[in-house]
Amino acid sequence: MKIGVISDTHLCQPSAKINQINQTIFKDITLVLHAGDITHESVLETFAGRQLIAVAGNMDRRNIKAQLPQQRIIRQNGYRIGLIHGWGSPRHIEERVLERFDNVHAIVYGHTHKPTNHIKRGVLMFNPGAFAGSFLFRRHPSVGILTIDNGISGKIISIS
Repeated sequence: MKIGVISDTHLCQPSAKINQINQTIFKDITLVLHAGDITHESVLETFAGRQLIAVAGNMDRRNIKAQLPQQRIIRQNGYRIGLIHGWGSPRHIEERVLERFDNVHAIVYGHTHKPTNHIKRGVLMFNPGAFAGSFLFRRHPSVGILTIDNGISGKIISIS
């Protein structure tokens, strides 16, 4: 099973680039996780026809924060995936989000705009980076794919 992962879209409306991702990178994916900073609910319409599970981020409008939880656990094929945006300084963010979840195989988070894909204390820490990229930190736009097979693994995909 493959799961599309996106975070930090920072859009006021769907863009050609996000539609292109749906038609290419996420073409055969039925489940998409959005790790927050959607900023406008119309962006979620981009994923119509797919199961979408999202959390609110710190830059989201009040109506999105009212509709979406700040964190959740997704159960897929016997695996538990924590989904959260993150908050505060990027420094020690992994420790903070790890404290929010018990007994998970992976944690998907955003906020830092920095792609991350590694194991920490036995948990896959996965940040797809930012769809919006980050000029300030010279990071390029990216999304991710989680694969559940004989385990759970992640892949970061540049979308420049």
